[in-house]
Amino acid sequence: MMKVLSLYDGISCGMAALERAGITVERYDAFEIDKYAIKISEKNYPQIVHHGDVFEGDFTQFKGYDLLIGGSPCTYWSIAKTNREVTPDGMGGKLFMEYVRALRESGCRYFLYENNNSIHKDIKAFISAQLGVEPIMINSALVSAQQRKRCYWTNIPDVSQPTDRGILLKDILQSGMPWQDKSYCMTASYDGAVLWNTLQRSQRSMIAEPVSVAQRGRYIESGKRNVKCEGGTEQHFEARKDGKSNCLTTVQKDSMVAVPINTFNNDGEKARTFMAGYYKFGKANLLRSKGFKGGTTAVATPVRLGEYGNGGQGQRIYSVRGKSVSLSANGGGQGAKTGLYKIDLPDGDYIIRKLTPIEAERLQTLPDNYTEGISNSQRYKCIGNGWTVEVISHILNGLKGVI
Repeated sequence: MMKVLSLYDGISCGMAALERAGITVERYDAFEIDKYAIKISEKNYPQIVHHGDVFEGDFTQFKGYDLLIGGSPCTYWSIAKTNREVTPDGMGGKLFMEYVRALRESGCRYFLYENNNSIHKDIKAFISAQLGVEPIMINSALVSAQQRKRCYWTNIPDVSQPTDRGILLKDILQSGMPWQDKSYCMTASYDGAVLWNTLQRSQRSMIAEPVSVAQRGRYIESGKRNVKCEGGTEQHFEARKDGKSNCLTTVQKDSMVAVPINTFNNDGEKARTFMAGYYKFGKANLLRSKGFKGGTTAVATPVRLGEYGNGGQGQRIYSVRGKSVSLSANGGGQGAKTGLYKIDLPDGDYIIRKLTPIEAERLQTLPDNYTEGISNSQRYKCIGNGWTVEVISHILNGLKGVI
């Protein structure tokens, strides 16, 4: 039976790791101020006792506890932050020193402290001096589908590198396909993911969903199938919203997969993509490109197919084409920033989407729907701020022989 004190507890990934390691917890006291994280913690572990802000904590009440865990917010120290703190005298250092105070006041026998591997070497040295141990860097990629390098300072015995389990991004997807073996690090800001982040900045991994389309007739004036009006109908392509094919029938136009059509000029240039993209009434949007002879060849911009949603960033159609396997981005809006990038997908057309909250949970090796009950944006934030449970469980296994 173990008594645990957790600082900056978040969604109680520490409790989940103890549970997974098979360590019985007699009492778990947590300090956390994010109301959404606390809600998730209370949903999964109603027995946890919450205490609020670390700056207001009286840690002497936890004398005799066995384990202190926590990772103070890396917001101030991370390399991702402009003008990050590189000395421990800022807010990042103040938050960390509350962990040191808790360790001294509680007298916990064992401790585990975590922070980002990207923090400045002088801050790493400061942490090591305060805790009396050197950090162990473990990449979550060994036990998950996510690249996530973190440093762990601990006096738990016999901590080693986990065995590589060979888990890839494709293994945790609910649908679609990746073009990376591993996800980029899941962060608290993942909800703002757009494609150019992924391709240009190697951040916020996204997933490709093949597009299923059908050719449908709609009344010209109303643009609807079920509102009759004069002027007749016109045929155009529509993308299904559920990613499924239409019912297989003898009518060949009922189910199709959108694929690129290549065009070329007579100057020996490589083929250019002719995207079979249509506006609402089935008219291709052609652009005359410089160097093309008198417009005899042209390229259709990859535009939205039919009435797929309202055309938001996650509802645009992208074309993968050619032996170089590059992604051709939708013209206009943020999609225009993507340009052409090598991307390992079969030729065809795709919707590029964010990871679902469940997929994000799987990157952190949390149970499916662990964070259910709050908005998706808050789920992403809480997951990104959390720990990779399998890494923590691996470290905590060293306690089995000593407590």
